[in-house]
Amino acid sequence: MARATATISDVARRAGVSTSTVSHVINGTRLVSPEKTALVNEAITATGYQPNALARSLARKVSNYVGIAISAITNPYFSDIICAIENECARLGLLVFLADTRDEPGHELAVVQALQERRVDGIILAPCGDPESTTVRYLERSGIPTVLVDRYTASAFDHVGVENKQAVASLVSHMAEFGHRRIGMIGGHAGFSTTTERIEGYRLGLKRHGIAFDPALVQPSNQTFEAAQSSTAALLELANRPTGIITGNNQTTIGAVAAIRNAGLRIPQDISLAGFDDFEWANYFDPRLTLVAQPCDEIGRRAAQMLVERIGGLHTAPRSVRLKSTLVTRNSCAAPAVS
Repeated sequence: MARATATISDVARRAGVSTSTVSHVINGTRLVSPEKTALVNEAITATGYQPNALARSLARKVSNYVGIAISAITNPYFSDIICAIENECARLGLLVFLADTRDEPGHELAVVQALQERRVDGIILAPCGDPESTTVRYLERSGIPTVLVDRYTASAFDHVGVENKQAVASLVSHMAEFGHRRIGMIGGHAGFSTTTERIEGYRLGLKRHGIAFDPALVQPSNQTFEAAQSSTAALLELANRPTGIITGNNQTTIGAVAAIRNAGLRIPQDISLAGFDDFEWANYFDPRLTLVAQPCDEIGRRAAQMLVERIGGLHTAPRSVRLKSTLVTRNSCAAPAVS
């Protein structure tokens, strides 16, 4: 029997069962005894039968596609998460549609609706900073399985990200141990849960070291290089400027480095710098940058696995998985300069 021409009838004859039983085993549409399932699987292997993927997905009412809706897909942090999601989905037999939400509520909703029209089985979303949570509420109403990554929003969906507060508190502690008392903070995009949590971590770190919180030392950023430069320049122009600066994400870190150099200052001789989001070339900056590294591969894998569980009909309360980050200490921090 030629393996390439094997049919479902060939499998049924070899296994000694009906064609409907073979179909139920392949598609998971009805419970089949372990003994018959084993016979069918052995027959599939022996005959070389290859089920039609489209027919199989229609029988199970699934497409074997999932959607990924994430902003700033060129950002190394999100790129690493996307790669991990795609790799895990491939291992699980799923393909992905990828779309950039641009961190714009209207475009985010349009992207999610387009993914739904393509009949994806579920969606992995990094929600934008929409105070109305328009897209998340839409997904709740539609009933499509969804997992949130990185940014958290109170909803009926699972979430996977990192523990932000303690991570930023550790950055403050790192600087305080060098003797810094004037520590600035450049946060992320307003409205993101990650931004809120990291600023809370900054304040927690100050409190642990008996350092009074000064709102003038906290500057916003919308995650762009240009915004980070502007925010850093504002800190450097203060009459009593900070001796150290903590940045809220990788793009902010790069913008801060540029602003500090544009001001004619040296890191760490004149001002210390540390931040959130380690990236591949941080070890090749001069100086090498002290940063918090996030477990991007694990975030992506967990998100894909959690989504597959929801697609499979898991009925439990929403789960929030917070993974531990790692403080990578290099040489961008030192004792404050003596004036």
